[in-house]
Amino acid sequence: MTAESRAFSKSDAPRVGVVGAGGLGVHHVRILRDLCGDRFAGFVDENPGRAAEVATQHGVRMYPSLSAMLDEVEAVSIVVPTTSHHAVAAAALDRGKHVFVEKPFTVTLDEADDLLARARAAGVLLQVGHVERFNRAVRAAMPFVDAPRFIESDRLAPFNPRGSDVAVVLDLMIHDLDLVHTLVGLRVADVQAMGMPVLTPQIDIANARLTFANGAVANITASRVSRERLRKLRIFQRSGYISLGLAAGTGEFFRLRGDFDPMQLARAPRALEEFVERVPLEAPDGEPLVLELSQFLGAIAGRHPVAVTGEEGREALEAALRIVTAIEAAQQVMRASDESARA
Repeated sequence: MTAESRAFSKSDAPRVGVVGAGGLGVHHVRILRDLCGDRFAGFVDENPGRAAEVATQHGVRMYPSLSAMLDEVEAVSIVVPTTSHHAVAAAALDRGKHVFVEKPFTVTLDEADDLLARARAAGVLLQVGHVERFNRAVRAAMPFVDAPRFIESDRLAPFNPRGSDVAVVLDLMIHDLDLVHTLVGLRVADVQAMGMPVLTPQIDIANARLTFANGAVANITASRVSRERLRKLRIFQRSGYISLGLAAGTGEFFRLRGDFDPMQLARAPRALEEFVERVPLEAPDGEPLVLELSQFLGAIAGRHPVAVTGEEGREALEAALRIVTAIEAAQQVMRASDESARA
């Protein structure tokens, strides 16, 4: 049995639809169609040509409007531009529909708070799409995570117009902000950040140093102007060092051997293998988006809690917005310094 089928079965399926069938939305259409079978209602997209193409390619129904689809579903997956998240999710929540909304949760914290209030009032589930929690490497590492003290994350990618309407912090880095919150388990106490636009008017490359209430530190870099792709996460804790390759879904845990006396290191040089044990990290295979949407459907059926709550989505958004604010403040200082030097 696969990880996907353990997480969800078609007998649990609500009547579900997708809002938005663009580059990512079409995968939501494909996956939910396969997961739900005839319980998949269809999708809606504001581009008629794109909608017709997706409907034909995947053999699914396209609705003429969001309202028409909401008349026939119990839940929706929202995969539209971030600027439309609030309006679409609010319409669905006010109709009493369970909502899955892709990251980032919303544009502003006020919008996030409004959706959380609407979900509570309607008594429905609200899940935010932080898919990296379902990465095979992350799933394999979680049993070994024990009070991280320092986390280093690099997420570099070539330029892609999709998502470039917002800062790279909200487009790419927010994945890692959610991960470090999950790993540390505490809120961010302090933020220091630097970044700059390169190809767009938005921030295209950014670095942030987050300090948590317990003193743990995360150093996070995100860029969408890289020649190559890199998704690497390193976790340092008292019990050892965890290295994760998120792109490949692989990981290793390096820890001191239980039979080694650390005092021996003070007497003479030792080969690393003499005192460090390498533990390959493994988890069942599975497409992360399939696992994520399966979890959403299973939560609706009452089989388990929501994987990434609206509150957690808001927390990642809050950290991202704090980073953007810190970068903008640093840029103002730099501009003032440059102007002073030229004067």
